[in-house]
Amino acid sequence: MAKPERFRKIYSQGTLSCKEIWIDTETGVQYFAYNNGSGVGLCPLLDRDGKPVIGNALDFE
Repeated sequence: MAKPERFRKIYSQGTLSCKEIWIDTETGVQYFAYNNGSGVGLCPLLDRDGKPVIGNALDFE
């Protein structure tokens, strides 16, 4: 049986300059990714206290 994907895309906006939110299905930490065609940036989403935003991957199905 195939192992499930660790990261899932839960949000996407744009085509040439693409903004996405990914979730780590093991930890629940959400990440913001920005791709402008020549490079990609990735960082964890943080709440107002500077702690990582945690969610459940099943909430985004």
